[in-house]
Amino acid sequence: MINLSKATDAITTRGPDNRGLYNSDFVGLGHTRLSIIDTTAAGSQPMTDPSGRYHIVYNGEIYNFKELRKELDKGEKFTSETDTEVLLRLYIKEGKDCLQKLNGFFSFAVYDAVKHHLFLARDRMGIKPLCYYHNEDKFIFASEIKSILAFGVEHELDTVALYQYLQLNYTPAPATMFKGIKRLMPGECISIDAHGVKIENYYKIPEPNVIQVNYEEARTKIRELVEESVQRRLVADVPLGTFLSGGIDSSIISVLAKKHKPDLHTFSIGYKDEPYFDETSYARLVAKHIGSEHTVFSLSNQDLYENLYDVLDYLDEPFADSSAIAVYILSKETRKHSTVALSGDGADELFGGYNKHRALHRMIQGGGLSSLISNLGLLWRILPKSRNNPLTNKIRQLDRFARGKKLPAKDRYWLWAGITKEKEAYQLISPELRSSIDFERYQNSKGNLLSSITKDDINHFLFSDLKMVLPNDMLTKVDLMSMANSLEIRTPFLDHKLVEYVQSLPGEFKVNSNMGKKILQDAFREELPAKLYNRQKKGFEVPLLKWFRKELKPLITDDLLSDRMIQSQGIFDLKEIHKIKRRLFSSNPGDVQARIWGLIVFQWWWRKFF
Repeated sequence: MINLSKATDAITTRGPDNRGLYNSDFVGLGHTRLSIIDTTAAGSQPMTDPSGRYHIVYNGEIYNFKELRKELDKGEKFTSETDTEVLLRLYIKEGKDCLQKLNGFFSFAVYDAVKHHLFLARDRMGIKPLCYYHNEDKFIFASEIKSILAFGVEHELDTVALYQYLQLNYTPAPATMFKGIKRLMPGECISIDAHGVKIENYYKIPEPNVIQVNYEEARTKIRELVEESVQRRLVADVPLGTFLSGGIDSSIISVLAKKHKPDLHTFSIGYKDEPYFDETSYARLVAKHIGSEHTVFSLSNQDLYENLYDVLDYLDEPFADSSAIAVYILSKETRKHSTVALSGDGADELFGGYNKHRALHRMIQGGGLSSLISNLGLLWRILPKSRNNPLTNKIRQLDRFARGKKLPAKDRYWLWAGITKEKEAYQLISPELRSSIDFERYQNSKGNLLSSITKDDINHFLFSDLKMVLPNDMLTKVDLMSMANSLEIRTPFLDHKLVEYVQSLPGEFKVNSNMGKKILQDAFREELPAKLYNRQKKGFEVPLLKWFRKELKPLITDDLLSDRMIQSQGIFDLKEIHKIKRRLFSSNPGDVQARIWGLIVFQWWWRKFF
């Protein structure tokens, strides 16, 4: 009971409005509630059905719960207006088959006290997290690892996860950095009873399977599906707004939300000290265009820096997408005005919005320019590269293109998806620890992640992003940073009906050499300001290089990456750490700041837990 209480307290920010526990001889359930639908006590969890047999804990939203309730409401009265009660009643009636009827994002567990059966499930796209640990005598699950650790689970480093993390700056599921603690994969469910633990897949994102459709028909269908998805996600009994970065994706969500919510409040984040990365002028343009109440959080580098340690302290395993700092602040400031926000996440992976997608198209098309860039590979290699200004960033991109063009399809994807090459990541690990890496498991994991890459094809490249980058990086970042601030983020582009339709469209509808997300942009061109189109994508960058050379320099040189700590720790090779630090302070840092940030995050985590 004490451990359950501690584990529940560990995730208070995910649900600050209510806390509940259920205990029996066999099972303990804990829940912290962020009240969104039916904010009364009737919606508190763990929730029990009238018979007292079934108990549920649940995180997320079921958007079609009102339609499902109508199907169920035949005799027995409901005691609340919540989607939680609908989900519980639906599970009681249909068991795991209920999952096929749900439209939403979720992780939940239902305990049958008569059969002593526990059932858990995670949503189709992996928007909501669910991690677990089990051995011969117990099974522990939670939304975050910190709750599992409250039960005294042994802290043991997973060296395969470490090897992958050093390449990607995150750990792909089902592994975590703690050996023995795993994540349930998107679209999976677990049954636990006296016979053991059984994991099943109830949904898989369909592989690309192109149908015959003309461009105009597809464009119209995309408009319909996105608008339906946005409309579904506006249901809430608390203040709701949208993130509005000034990019195409969040602008589309905001335009559609405003059509159905006249009092829409939009939020954006800007950088006072980094004009190259500041896009608030575009966000203001869209807000004025649609007539939303708009709030800009204009941040200095000091504001970003002051929140950095809060982000590091919240993480219960290494996660080094540095844009998490900006998402953390945006979520913190938005929470002062709203409890729910819609975002444009998922559109880049679904429709092809990254530079690597256009690079692949250019490579497939061939031609003189593609060959020239490749042939000048040595030049790009020696020229200064950095993300911090347009010229050096372009050189960085050309270098990655030239390197990738020479590789087989799977290796190219791995290079372009990561920040560090396999060989460099391997050399960074100490010789003593290298021998403990299970390379068979590593290769199997990598093989599963790259199984969709069978040829140089836009659709299969995007399919891999949906399976790897989206749930393990983008959605993890948004869930962690929003839940750290008790804010619910909804992602209309990841409605499974929309995803399935987009998977059926030709790659050329999505990406060409000059334009990503082509059909999405064209579908809403008439509803958005013309200035938004054909401009460089920036993303949520933070000024890591400046920090590492100034404010954070002592943390690197005298503390987390000092010779003393590296030697006493025994995880990293000291000579390789020296090389990385020399590059950081050189005139040609390249992408080294991402590697340094990955190391800082790991070291902070290591000190906290080990």
